[in-house]
Formats: sequence, structure tokens, C-alpha cells
Amino acid sequence: MKILLTAINAKYIHSNLAVYSLKANCGIYENQVKLMEYSINQYPEEIFRSLYREHADILCFSCYIWNIEIVRQVAGWIRQVSPETVIWLGGPEVSFDVEERLSSWKFIDGIMYGEGEDTFREMMSVWNGDMSVEDVRGIGHRQEDGTVHMHAARPFVDMSSLDFVYKHPEDFKNKIIYYETSRGCPFQCSYCLSSVEKQVRFRNIDLVKKELQQFIDWEVPQVKFVDRTFNCRRDHSMNILKFIKKQDRGKTNFHFEVTADLLTEEEIEFMAGLRPGLIQLEIGVQSTNPETLKEIRRYVSFDKLSGIVKKIHEGHNIHQHLDLIAGLPFENLERFIQSFNDVYELKPEQLQLGFLKVLKGSYMREKAEDYGLIYQPEPPYEVMATKWLSYEDILALKSVEEMVEVYYNSRQFENSLDWLEKNFNSPFEMYRSLADYYETRGLNGVSHSRMSRYEILLDFVTSCLENSEEADTFKQILTYDLYLRENVKNRPAWASDQDPYKHLYVEFFKNEENRRKYFDGYEGYTTKQIQRMTHIEHFGKNEDDTDIFIWFDYLNRDPLTYKSRTEEVKLW
Repeated sequence: MKILLTAINAKYIHSNLAVYSLKANCGIYENQVKLMEYSINQYPEEIFRSLYREHADILCFSCYIWNIEIVRQVAGWIRQVSPETVIWLGGPEVSFDVEERLSSWKFIDGIMYGEGEDTFREMMSVWNGDMSVEDVRGIGHRQEDGTVHMHAARPFVDMSSLDFVYKHPEDFKNKIIYYETSRGCPFQCSYCLSSVEKQVRFRNIDLVKKELQQFIDWEVPQVKFVDRTFNCRRDHSMNILKFIKKQDRGKTNFHFEVTADLLTEEEIEFMAGLRPGLIQLEIGVQSTNPETLKEIRRYVSFDKLSGIVKKIHEGHNIHQHLDLIAGLPFENLERFIQSFNDVYELKPEQLQLGFLKVLKGSYMREKAEDYGLIYQPEPPYEVMATKWLSYEDILALKSVEEMVEVYYNSRQFENSLDWLEKNFNSPFEMYRSLADYYETRGLNGVSHSRMSRYEILLDFVTSCLENSEEADTFKQILTYDLYLRENVKNRPAWASDQDPYKHLYVEFFKNEENRRKYFDGYEGYTTKQIQRMTHIEHFGKNEDDTDIFIWFDYLNRDPLTYKSRTEEVKLW
């Protein structure tokens, strides 16, 4: 018997923890199971052809809001050309409307709802004739007469009983490793499905340490914890942090989703001593409006949260990713702009402006009518309007989101944005003006190169400034940002002429004293090689009329921001 577990991921670099866990925990049947992973960027026809050629007896799909439409297409096509193939679904997108979906999607045979490891193993027994389907919990299926039969829900899985998912590191080369040490969430945020599962369960810490050691030994680039609130139990999270600090080899980064206001002084002080880049934190702010936070049952003090984020930021060793959600109750455009400016002021490494998804099974969907929620009827069920936000407002926020993603989250324009912000009343106004510039110039919907993004920003700034001296200053800052990240070979036309100083640059690199003073790590390289590997730029004059020369050292980068090391050097 041949069973396919199929994952259609949001990106190629993602891996689907769910299907790997199902296979790893199906006991004596594991060898009958084959994993098939695709991405939503592939054509449905391509996925369909690939699956058909496997000629599987049982075909199972892992379903989420980002892939459910592709699953519907592909599964429907499989049913038409291979009616003998048994098709089952599982995952969060099909766990809250099992009967309805089975009634409308005639091409599927059954759905596993809730946690799947024990359910899938028992279904393997059913398919092998070792167990009756009537004895399986956590499923709904179509009976021979076409009627839908729902089985009772399954108890929660014992996290420590699950086998380790990752056995062959070569299968995950160039992919993010997803890992979980707990399931459930102690909080009841109304927009989140994790609030449905209130009981939090943890994996035995000795097992966790053993598995984390595997990742460290394999030198996996990034391990992303999918625990909904990593720090909800302090002894568990501190045990893990202490372990990865002790075992760190300087290769692996660990990503955690935390509730910042739960972090204690002890935890913050401990994290301040971690290697830069060892961990990164994702912090869901969602809103800074107390009325909104109360309504969505997220009892977080923004004052406390912001204080903790600032403390962590001072250590300059931890990447912080802060989230906002547009479309929440009691937050109109003006109030959301305040939330945006509040969070932007914290200057996180990443700021995600997301939009409310009105998910099946969530309390938010139950309250949709009360909140006047208009949302897409198809996945991803994204908000289009509320009592407090019009669709026009949503469009304005969408355009700002794009600008934040391109200019802020790329980290390529950090100094340019800091300078530009001073010319606007608020950060939001700056991004909105930039978004309007894109709109009026017909720049949206175009695939821009990285260099063209610099040129567009320069044109935008030039259009905003009447003072030509200020525009020249901005060009210098933009040039600094450009070379801070990359030693570009094709120098942009707007950068200042460096020809008058080239002879000085040559002499600088030839000088033996300079080699000893500046070129740590460049031993063994020739003068010409060092000159190609680094960059020197003239940036005008100081107040005392002395020339400013900055040397960019690309061999020594900031592990958090990837910015090159810089140093002001004397050339005459």
C-alpha cells in the first residue's frame, strides 16, 4: 500500500512540520508513507501531474488558508482521473467545518480534525485492515451510502510521546526547520485559533535538549519554534535558553514567539549575554489601543511591553520582529496610525503590518456581525472593512504596508529613513507620502530592482525638498546606506564623483601601517584583493573643513543587521 502525505507550503524554504510528524509517528506503517512537498508558487497542474504519477492508494493533504484552494483543485482533478484513489484532508483549515466540507466536496472521502498523529496512525491501521474505522476518533468520513458520519473528538496528544521528526538533515538543506516544544496557548486572543486549545502541554525538557543538540550538531542555519507563546512557562523557556547558550557553535539561530510583557528582569539580563544573532524574538503587539486590546482579550500593557523591547534593543544582540494587525475592533484609521507610530518608535529590526484574518473556529468570526466585519468569503478570509475602517482605509494601509516592507524591513535604507522622517510629522505620514508617490507615478505593480528602489527614493525626496543642499545631503546618506550593505560594482549615477580621491585610496591600501591597523582578518590577501573586497568613500567635509573618508569592511559584518563594519580613516 502506498500513502502520500502532501504539503503545499507558502514558500520553497518552508518545510511542513505536520506531515513530517505524522510520518514519524505512524509506527510500523512508516515505510508505507511518502512525503510530497510543493509550494503555492508552483502551478496546480504541475502539482497534480506529480501526484498522479505516484499512483498512490491513499492521498492525504495538509490544509491551511494559504493552500486550500490549490488542494481543492488538485484533489478534484485526482478524483476525476483516478476515482479509485482514496483522498483525505487534515489541518486547521478543515478542522472547524468538517461536516459542511464533506457535504460540499464530494471528491474527498474523509477529514482528520484536530491533532493528527494518533489519528493518522489509527487510520493507517484501518487502511491496512488492522482496525475498524468506527473505532477511530477525531475524524469525519463519507459512508458507503454517501452520508457523512462524524466521530467524537480525540483527547490531546502527550507531547513527550511523539518521536523526533527530523532524521535526515540533508532533506532540509536551504530550508527553515520548524520545531515545537509545546502546544496550546494560555491566552484567549479572539482572532487566533490557538485560543480554542486552552490546555498548554510541554515536551519533556530532556527530549528537547537532545533534539536541539541534533540541530546544533548539524549546524542548521535556523530553527523556528512554533510554540504559540514560548515564554508562557518560565522554567521551560529558561532551560532552553541556557542550553542553547552553553552548546552554541556560532552557526544556528533560534526563533521564538514570545509575550514580551511576561519577560522578567532575570530573563532579559540573561538574554543580554547571548551571542549576537543566536536568537530572534517575534512579539505580537497587534495594537496599542487599550480598548481594542481589552475587546480582543489580549491583556497586555503596551507601556510595559515597550520598556522591555527597548531594554532588549540596548543589548544589540537580538533581532526583534514586532507585529501589528489592522482591522481589529474599536480601531479606526486615526487610532491605527497611532498604534503604527507607537511601535515604529521602538525601531524593531522588523515591523510587520498585517491584516485581520477572520478564521473559521475563532471567536472573532462569531463576533463578525457585531463588529461589522466584511471579509473575503474565501481563504485567507482577510478583512475588507469594519465598523471603524472603510475599504478605502484598508487600501491606504495596504499601500503603507508595501512601503514598510520594501524600505524599512529590507534594512537597506536605515539611515536614509531616519533622516527623511524628520521632514514629516510622523513615520506613518512619511510612508503614506511615499506610497502616494508610487501611486501617482505609476510605480506599483512593477518588479523593481534593488538599485531602482534607491533611485525612486531619491526622486521622492528631491520632489519633497525645496533646498538643493538638503537633497545633496540626502544623496550622501543614501550612498552610505548603499555601501553599508553591499560593495556594489556598478556605481549609481547620483553618487558623488570619487575620481579626485582614487590615488589616495590606492596609497591607503598599499600602506603597511594601514594593513596592521585596519585589515584584521585580511591576512594572506594581496593589496589589490583587499581593495576589491572593501570600499572607501569620500563624504564631504567636517565642520573644521577636513575631509571625511569612510572605509567599509565587508569581511566583518554586524551579525544582527548584516551591515559592514565602518571606520573613518585619514588619507592625508
